[in-house]
Amino acid sequence: MNYKNGKDVLPPRLLEELQHYIQGELLYIPKQQSERAAWGEKSGSRVMIQRRNAEIYRRHAGGSTVQELERQYHLSGESIRKIILKLRTAAAFSLSERDAIDKPAAYEAIQAGKP
Repeated sequence: MNYKNGKDVLPPRLLEELQHYIQGELLYIPKQQSERAAWGEKSGSRVMIQRRNAEIYRRHAGGSTVQELERQYHLSGESIRKIILKLRTAAAFSLSERDAIDKPAAYEAIQAGKP
């Protein structure tokens, strides 16, 4: 966040109007919503956590226990279970979406007499 003097960046009429509401104090003007980066986008934290969570899910699916994953990733059992549930739900939703797309085509083929 940068500090700028209103006299240097605002049109005189707007500056006068703002002075009716606030004088001699700091005023924060947030960025427009479309310009704001989501949490972790600039630092790369979001991607790093997504990769870690995908790895946790794969290891659990491959046979690792929650207790093993707790020790390996230094997370609570509850956090590990939430990650697994979230990714399992996302995977199931993805499969059901794909099935919804494939089923009508298969149904039409059956109706047309094509196996």
